[in-house]
Amino acid sequence: MSLNQQTQVSTRGKKSFEVLVIKDRCKECSLCIELCPPKILERDSSYNRFGYRPTRVTDNSKCVGCRICEYACPEFAIFVKEVKQ
Repeated sequence: MSLNQQTQVSTRGKKSFEVLVIKDRCKECSLCIELCPPKILERDSSYNRFGYRPTRVTDNSKCVGCRICEYACPEFAIFVKEVKQ
């Protein structure tokens, strides 16, 4: 199954998701930003306490819940959770 097929399957249920970033764990590798299918992640303009610019979420409502960002993060700095409605 390709990446696009997985994304389409996860959006059919019309679930809502929230992306959470632990800013002090982020080391600015940009894997999550590059791999995010809906492109809702970007580099923050502020720095964390270690001198890195962490990832920030531009629009949680566009998250499809694929968790690719979560699986790709080598520092376990980003998580996706389902929002109960």
